[in-house]
Amino acid sequence: MRLRALLESGTLGLRLLGGAEELDRTVRGVMTTDLRDPSRYLSGGELVLTGLAWRHAPEDSESFVRIVAEAGVAALAAGEAELGPVPEDLVAACARHRLPLFSVSESVAFATITEHIVRQVSGERAGDLAAVVDRHRRLMTGGPAGGPGAVLDLLGNDLDLHAWVLSATGREIAGSARTGAPALAPEVRETLASARLDAVRTGRLGAQRVTVGDTVYSLFPVHSATPAPLDARRAGLGQWVLAVAADASDWPAERRELLDGVTQLIAVERDRRDAGRSVRRRLAGEILDLVRSGAPAAETAARLRAAGPLLLPGTSTAPYWQIVVASVEWEGETPGEATGRLARGLLEEVLARRTGAPEGADGLPESAGTDPTGPGDEDDAADRAAVTQVGAEALALVPLPVRAGDEEHASAELDAADLVGPAGAPLAAGLGAEGRLTLGVSAAVHSAEGLRGALEEARHARRVAAARPGPVNAAGHQELASHVLLLPFVPDDVRRAFTARLLDPLRVYDRRHRAELIPTLEAFLDSDGSWTRCAARLHLHVNTLRYRVGRIEQLTGRDLSRLEDKLDFFLALRMS
Repeated sequence: MRLRALLESGTLGLRLLGGAEELDRTVRGVMTTDLRDPSRYLSGGELVLTGLAWRHAPEDSESFVRIVAEAGVAALAAGEAELGPVPEDLVAACARHRLPLFSVSESVAFATITEHIVRQVSGERAGDLAAVVDRHRRLMTGGPAGGPGAVLDLLGNDLDLHAWVLSATGREIAGSARTGAPALAPEVRETLASARLDAVRTGRLGAQRVTVGDTVYSLFPVHSATPAPLDARRAGLGQWVLAVAADASDWPAERRELLDGVTQLIAVERDRRDAGRSVRRRLAGEILDLVRSGAPAAETAARLRAAGPLLLPGTSTAPYWQIVVASVEWEGETPGEATGRLARGLLEEVLARRTGAPEGADGLPESAGTDPTGPGDEDDAADRAAVTQVGAEALALVPLPVRAGDEEHASAELDAADLVGPAGAPLAAGLGAEGRLTLGVSAAVHSAEGLRGALEEARHARRVAAARPGPVNAAGHQELASHVLLLPFVPDDVRRAFTARLLDPLRVYDRRHRAELIPTLEAFLDSDGSWTRCAARLHLHVNTLRYRVGRIEQLTGRDLSRLEDKLDFFLALRMS
């Protein structure tokens, strides 16, 4: 859309202060910022919204305007809610750099302008796609305007095809329920998602045939228009899929082409939602940048106050906040920007599975049809979180409502133990033996002062998760009060030397004599050194147990009556 169209809208509260000759510039996105240098988050063509918190003296205007103008933004819009009329030094700086400048009425929220631009830009992209696939005009008309569900309903009504759009982990994005299609049970969705990710990981990238029970499903990938940062196999971890209850292997070319057109329509909706999340990503990036740089708490608190209503609409009380950290690693590779973007997408998906509306017995959200946003509203529940990326690391800022009648506690704190939940099996299938996803979860905090500690806490918890085996692991702040906090920070060579010195003599003896000294040691420590409980657990006579423990002490030179030696054995077993 063009800048001129923003002025012509009567609901955005914009007033042009300079740059009338530049109103034909194209707006490709929107960004809200109060950073002195937001250039790292700008890609060109944005309308930049700012509350002017970066301006402490008139000379600051020249520096800020020069930075955003060099980044190629379309225009600048300054809010009047906090500081009153836009200062003349900012007007003059924009004139020098030929940057159009708007003022934003104090009665209009930045979120209103953001949503308007996102809708308009997405609509134009949908119109471009409609011109390409004009022969599917009916689908195009009902598609992006009505969401994926409208397209699937046309498939059901016209072709008697029951279809669903699933995320990479089996979360239902849309279904043709209005045409009588049965709801997909959670276990069916997870089976389809796992089969799809396993196929993509092994290089089978096209349409796929999967049988679940007595039903044959055909799976069609929904390719985003945005180039993937990774190779196609790894990019499949963030891909939507169109699942059709039919065997498409013997379909004529015309019907296959029709389904290809449908996936293109769904891709438009996917990109629209992703564009909507970009505002939250930038918001999280700005807040966490302030936290990481040690900015004054008052500055961070101001950004949190702005973030609360955007992420939790309708709340009047400042929420609690949790931070979740995620990282993706591939065997033999150094994590970088590309894996960081993948980690960000997987973290958004995990949060959508965890924080979405609870599913009923039929697998559909219990609130479907009653949500005031409309029946079957499929906006990702991850939109209640702001997820960003810092290098190879993904970071989520998760708001938690205050518990009703109890402002001292958050209503529903994220728990690392069930954070991954039903997404775990499909993600494991997609990661295989070469990839790993690890997550760390902080405790809930209620103030800007607590965010820095929460960020470090989440990062430490992620390291604890990374010390565990398996492709997908999460750890929470509760575990940081335990000895396991120390283990992830012990170098690998030190671990190997420590465990070998203590346990290798026992392993060698067990192989030669089948004496089961290692299992005996584990049981003895688990029984807190109680001879009678350990003997009963192993179904041994106490004298036999005493003989085995004596042999352990003889082979290792340790004394299992001493606390220090018990602790060394305990840690060696955990690290092995």
